Amino acid sequence: MIKVPVKEGESIERALKRFKRKFEKTGILKEVRYRQAFEKPSVTDRAQMIKAVYVEQLKRVEREG
Repeated sequence: MIKVPVKEGESIERALKRFKRKFEKTGILKEVRYRQAFEKPSVTDRAQMIKAVYVEQLKRVEREG
């Protein structure tokens, strides 16, 4: 759990900004988004293959042209 002690005389906005910074560093939100959109390993592998083929075609075109 993230704790942000509010210093005496510190505004709530400033404390909230520190909290948001700490929260962002933990990577919790990134992991939640990753888990929401689960892909089967076969789908991930297929996407990587398609990308590799695309990159190879780009390299081939550069060499020819």
